[in-house]
Amino acid sequence: MPCIGVILAGGGATRFGGAPKGLQLVDGRRIIDRVAAALRGVTDELLLVANQPEATQWLPEVRVEQDLRRGEGALGGIHAALAHARGCPVLVVAWDMPYPSEGLLRALRATGEKGYEAVVPESETSGRGVEPLCAWYAPSCLPAIERRLDAGDRRVVGFFDDVRVHRLPLSEVSQWGDPARMFFNVNSPDDLPSAPTQ
Repeated sequence: MPCIGVILAGGGATRFGGAPKGLQLVDGRRIIDRVAAALRGVTDELLLVANQPEATQWLPEVRVEQDLRRGEGALGGIHAALAHARGCPVLVVAWDMPYPSEGLLRALRATGEKGYEAVVPESETSGRGVEPLCAWYAPSCLPAIERRLDAGDRRVVGFFDDVRVHRLPLSEVSQWGDPARMFFNVNSPDDLPSAPTQ
């Protein structure tokens, strides 16, 4: 089955003064271009989930869709990704991660296609222990997410209790690069100079 590569361009970027984080330059290249390049090598089609009207200009060749449930945070973004994926699984990456690993993304997809509903990489830098915004999700996650949102549970990992989740071990994740680098995300202008270098 085809897999849709989804760039999640959510959030209000309040710490950036409202400026789109993914359009910032890291090592001379826009973050959104870095994410798109990694996903293109692994997926069959790209999708940009963004609510800003100007998003159609960011990657002109990529389909743009909006959140169907506004104000639901990152989980609302994953919901939109699956809802707009036309019944296909999705490989999602947040657009503020400048160093996604194509090898890791390929491993997430390959693992998901073995029969799981969600595949997330383990991470020591995340308070959740996993990186749900760099992960693979099957279409069957959509109703589970909707049930959680209907119940007022906006935790991005809340629906994990309701689906078959595989945590890609940190030892395997590390085969594709330094996890601290791969999962580094730019939240404020101060993060740009501290982005790990090549």
